[in-house]
Amino acid sequence: ALGFSQKPDKILELMVEDGSTLLCRMEICVAEAEKRSGKNAMGMQETFSVYLVETRLTDSGPDGRNPAPDCLWRRYSEFELLRSYLMVTYPFVVAPPLPEKRAEFVWHKLSADNMDPDFVERRRVGLENFLLRVASHPVLSNNKILYHFLTEHGWREAVYDTGFQAKADSRIRALSATFRVRNPDKGFVEMKHYSDELQSHTSQLLRARARVADRLYGVYKVHGNYGRVFSEWSAIEKEMGDGLQSAGHHMDAYAASIDDILEEEEHYADQIKEYLSYAEALRTVCRKHELTQFELEVASQDLISKKQQREELATGIVRTFSLKGMTNKLFGQEAPVQREARLKVLEELITEGEDTVKEKTAECEEHVEGAWLEMQRFKEQKDKDLREALINYALMQISMCKKVPSSSTCSAS
Repeated sequence: ALGFSQKPDKILELMVEDGSTLLCRMEICVAEAEKRSGKNAMGMQETFSVYLVETRLTDSGPDGRNPAPDCLWRRYSEFELLRSYLMVTYPFVVAPPLPEKRAEFVWHKLSADNMDPDFVERRRVGLENFLLRVASHPVLSNNKILYHFLTEHGWREAVYDTGFQAKADSRIRALSATFRVRNPDKGFVEMKHYSDELQSHTSQLLRARARVADRLYGVYKVHGNYGRVFSEWSAIEKEMGDGLQSAGHHMDAYAASIDDILEEEEHYADQIKEYLSYAEALRTVCRKHELTQFELEVASQDLISKKQQREELATGIVRTFSLKGMTNKLFGQEAPVQREARLKVLEELITEGEDTVKEKTAECEEHVEGAWLEMQRFKEQKDKDLREALINYALMQISMCKKVPSSSTCSAS
């Protein structure tokens, strides 16, 4: 049992009352990663990483003391399950993305192995960022399952008890099907175009950065060869020996400095990659709206058809060509009892159809309203994050360039 001073329901009630988010009442971090081995669902041995999630409520306990942090281990697949649940439960939300499962847009000296310590560390940072974004979201942070994920070992049972998996499976099948909306919402068409541009621009930036990193790495490492030459040269020179030895050391230090520089650059590349994934999250919101709109159009068309059948059956006048109309002309009208029975069935179907149309209309309106609020919030967040990341990246480049003349000066001396 975890030592929290307040129950989840009580904490969520307080959050709703004052309009705060979970992050206002709880400190969250992914403190470390650990490699483990075990058997998977197929009974085969596998190696995987687990991540230590630490949480602590910021409210003081009954004795006035801050509660000690609680912690538990989570696998990457559990983070995936949490995100899937949130996406199904809140289809209008631009869900914060998880860090990449396998390294992409890597330069040739960067390992693409998902068990590489540097990659695991960058993923740890990404998973923490994911939890912080979810816990600070005005909608997602109020979810009880999120609280269970952060504080309880048996949280899987709680998430599966919601029945979200069946809804998720049916949604996946529906989203993968081919359909065309008759009257697409112009706003969502523009949002989809925006997400395509965001993905295109960020992927181009990441590819260019990987190419520059490769070239920069080569330029720096060439100085390592110079360093070796200077060191060997110093051994056969009497008067210039010390100067050549010093120059060789500076060349070696200069060549080695690129490793730390590119490792720091990778941090900024991961921030750009996050928005590459955000572009896909935006498209998912648009696709879900298209599906909801399509379902509404189908339900409305079916209701119109049913009402037309009722009118034709009641008046005996067939307005459109149909097999039933041709049958009536050839073999005569139905008996009154049969017609009344069909009318009764049609009335029931029309009532059901009207309820379905109302339900789909409300669902569509809710999705539109929520999605537009989300889009506004997302754009503000994106502008702030990318501006900050690119400014810090520029400052890092300036700092790097300032080190170059000093190294060259030392070498020349």
